[in-house]
Amino acid sequence: MQALYDVPAPAKLNLFLHITGRRDDGYHLLQSVFMLVDWCDTLHFERRSASQEITREDLGAALPDVDLTIKAARALQAATGCTQGAHIAVSKSIPAQAGMGGGSSDAATTLLALNRLWGLHLPRAALERIGITLGADIPFFLRGRNAFVEGIGETITPLEKVHQLPPARFAIVKPAAGLETKLIFSSPSLKRDSDSATILGFAAAHFDFGRNDLQPVAQALCPQVTEALEWLRSRGLQGRMTGSGSAVFAQMSHAVDLDGAPQGWQVKACENLMIHPLAGWASDEN
Repeated sequence: MQALYDVPAPAKLNLFLHITGRRDDGYHLLQSVFMLVDWCDTLHFERRSASQEITREDLGAALPDVDLTIKAARALQAATGCTQGAHIAVSKSIPAQAGMGGGSSDAATTLLALNRLWGLHLPRAALERIGITLGADIPFFLRGRNAFVEGIGETITPLEKVHQLPPARFAIVKPAAGLETKLIFSSPSLKRDSDSATILGFAAAHFDFGRNDLQPVAQALCPQVTEALEWLRSRGLQGRMTGSGSAVFAQMSHAVDLDGAPQGWQVKACENLMIHPLAGWASDEN
């Protein structure tokens, strides 16, 4: 039985997130920079050649019965007619409802790993077409490069084409409480008319650019977001929320004591990644 062990699924931070409008179908138009960081889930894959069954084992916190890894594996089977199966073991580290893309990253890693394990040889673009049906962030993780993201998340411009992010360290704080994306985006007080940003505008300011338009609504819904920002401020750090979850982050230009967080909070010092660890696992052919 062939297997792939210790396969990483890195998290992302939204360095800024502006809502520039809303489509007639209700989807919000956004602009953001997605940046990979070295806070990773770890997955293990075993091929089942005699069965199409997809099973999952939770090595840590229990996941929903049908999570994005299961959905991604089944979608890859359906798209290719693959008659092989797999057993997937998931060791979660990225917190849920954090805005860090943990589930989407797991799904992208599943598509990349099973594409290799099953010998399907699909190019990256084909995997992206499968991934976008499961979640808007999945194509970003499949591309594997820090990127300027627009539209509903489907327009992805690698930053390295215009401006490469410098290496940096970040303090990431996930309070005990989580946030559901739909609650934020359905709020009537959400700002939906931010001016359009540009990659060059972001490049001029780096990690200090813009804001997260979701943050005021999130703070009203979840007071622990404010508490986490104040905790960072008590350590001399200016933080902001990432994505649509409750996690906040701040760049660290010097060593900072990150001990002493409230019980149940997750605090981690992370470095940004220039490239996804699995970026070479799919070709860029059409």
